[in-house]
Amino acid sequence: MNTQGPRLTHRQIELFRAVMQTGQVTRAAELLHTSQPTVSRELARLEQVLGMVLFERVKGRLKPTVRALALMDEVERSFVGLERIAATAESLRSYAQGRLQVGCLPALAQALLPTALQRFAQSQPMASVSIDPLESPLLESQLSEQRFDLGLTERREAPAACTLETLVLADEVCVLPAGHALARKPVLAPEDFAGEAFISLAPGDPYRQQIDSVFASAGVARQLRVETPSAVSVCAMARYGVGVGIVNPLTAADQASVALVVRPLTVSIPFHVALVTPVYRAEHPLRAVLAKALRDAAKAQ
Repeated sequence: MNTQGPRLTHRQIELFRAVMQTGQVTRAAELLHTSQPTVSRELARLEQVLGMVLFERVKGRLKPTVRALALMDEVERSFVGLERIAATAESLRSYAQGRLQVGCLPALAQALLPTALQRFAQSQPMASVSIDPLESPLLESQLSEQRFDLGLTERREAPAACTLETLVLADEVCVLPAGHALARKPVLAPEDFAGEAFISLAPGDPYRQQIDSVFASAGVARQLRVETPSAVSVCAMARYGVGVGIVNPLTAADQASVALVVRPLTVSIPFHVALVTPVYRAEHPLRAVLAKALRDAAKAQ
């Protein structure tokens, strides 16, 4: 290329590409909303700048030379890169590619978040969400450290540097295998569990402690058959007839089936789910959309 003369311009490359794609100067001019003389003039200048013939004039038509074809390969690679950049910029402009970071308890990742994310995806099909299931108090600690855009917790007090909004306030329920004698009752009292094989949550679980307190106050002795750390596991074991258990209503509703019966209790064991929003983390543009999806999912359930 003659570096002492006229310099290559983006417009010349754009015109060259259009001619190569359409095969005609007239169609290239229409594609780029310019005139045929302008296209012909700029092509001539391009050939001058490059110091090579790019087209042979055959019966009024342009026939690309071997050098033109080789140059087109390089031009296409450059334009593909530009088009990808433009597509990425468009996605970023609408935040379609924005990835939300959500921290939650493992049980909520299985029971509440799936329905919320289904709603969220309907309005933001290109957005992505990263879910990090954590047990308390690690969850609340990382929320305080502003590591997530949103959090779901069962605590009633907001972690430090966060706000808290109640999403679900309900009672724990009983899950038992279909065909179990207690399934004939519409509501179960603590006394109904006397001597029953019982599937308990882990000893350190706060709901386990409340459940044990209810039965202790009623003077009811159960047959504590299994301890497991998750409500989903309690439901699975109850479904297979290992025993009966008490879990949160979201997991129970999600796991309910022909083989698993859910019954309310005469006593209240409160279950609370809250939406936690870090105060100092830069607000993701889609945070409000996901928060609304979570509220709507909680109301529906």
